[in-house]
Amino acid sequence: MYVCSNCGQESAKWIGKCPACGQWNTFKEIKASPQPLSFRRGAFGTGDSISSRGRDAGKVLRLRDISAHDDPRIDMHDEELNRVLGGGLVPGSIVLLGGEPGIGKSTLTLQTMLHLPEKKVLYISGEESAHQLKMRAERLTSPLPLEGDGEGFLILTENSLEAIFEHIKEVQPELVVVDSIQTIATEDVDSSAGSISQVRECASALLRYAKTSGVPVILIGHITKEGTLAGPKILEHIVDTVIQFEGDQHYMYRILRSIKNRFGSTSELGIYEMQQTGLRQVSNPSELLLTEDHDGLSGVAISSAIEGVRPFLVETQALVSSAAYGTPQRSATGFDQRRLNMLLAVLEKRVGFKLMQKDVFLNIAGGLRVTDMAMDLSVIAAVLSSNVDTPIESGWCMAGEVGLSGEVRPVARIEQRISEAEKLGFSHIIIPKYNLSGLNRKKFNIELVPVRKVEEALRALFG
Repeated sequence: MYVCSNCGQESAKWIGKCPACGQWNTFKEIKASPQPLSFRRGAFGTGDSISSRGRDAGKVLRLRDISAHDDPRIDMHDEELNRVLGGGLVPGSIVLLGGEPGIGKSTLTLQTMLHLPEKKVLYISGEESAHQLKMRAERLTSPLPLEGDGEGFLILTENSLEAIFEHIKEVQPELVVVDSIQTIATEDVDSSAGSISQVRECASALLRYAKTSGVPVILIGHITKEGTLAGPKILEHIVDTVIQFEGDQHYMYRILRSIKNRFGSTSELGIYEMQQTGLRQVSNPSELLLTEDHDGLSGVAISSAIEGVRPFLVETQALVSSAAYGTPQRSATGFDQRRLNMLLAVLEKRVGFKLMQKDVFLNIAGGLRVTDMAMDLSVIAAVLSSNVDTPIESGWCMAGEVGLSGEVRPVARIEQRISEAEKLGFSHIIIPKYNLSGLNRKKFNIELVPVRKVEEALRALFG
């Protein structure tokens, strides 16, 4: 049959345009085997370690007879990773970690596994030799010695899925890592490693192993030129959790973002700093995302944003200049381009600033990509500050969503935003007036400036 490599849509014949996702020339032929693969059932050798999830598979159960207790999560000894996973790694789950080449996927995984001395970990590498992994482990653990002397950390360099399951049966690990799923191949499929059918069959076999044995499996995956996970979309449907490692290689910061999570929220964010000895957790990203000093610089505004349940202050930079050509340019880095166009239209229509013949460039400092609507007010303030070449006074930050009629709409979790700004020494924060209801102003030492319209916010900033 034919499968769309973009969305996983199946078809009995080749089609030029996928009817599900609309992409052209994405259907690839795969061999559909009518018989289940030989190693899928009864070949895992799990013995007595089969979880309740595996024992109950294939049985009809009454809802009231099913135990509702949660399996205790595995602590990864990494606060950022635990937060993104939803509190830790769930036993029997299968996690897909994706990211660009060289971003630090293998480094993050190896570093985390080295800090789990209480677990027997089997690290399967299809890309690197055992010698390369040893050198990387020494670099990540220096100058500290390896925890537990690496007694429970086992390394296997193998590309054959059948051989991998033989070793798993022999070793009986408590956690399995596959680096990467695109390098693993099974003999039951007549195609090269990394093809749609190979990735699909290997991931399905590892999924069945995880569910029947209760052993969590972490898969490392490549991404395509478009920034999506390589392989068919069905790979994302197979796994329980998809997390993506993002960041520019020219920046020190790396962002761990959850795209799909059956056991937690997908809005959580983990931030790391790449260092010589590995990835360091960033517990307070606000201090890193703000530059040391921006006094006297126009086009800079500070916004109090929230990603998941985590507040942090982020610096918004804007540059407005006369258009050199007939059509003005609109460019945004780390912010939605269409939302920038909408905010510029609000600024022109409702506030009266003419930006039709101006180039507008917007940048979120630190290489971060923020989707919080509360950034609207700081974007408008930064654009106007650059346009009139007047800096915003130090000590001011803001949070508010801007509507099409120029009103400042309320935002969620306003108390967390105010507390974060106060903690970092800001003296004034502009907030939507509607957020004042039910807010105890006395417990904050920072001055709150409530506004109802964009004009009021700009008047407070620029007089």
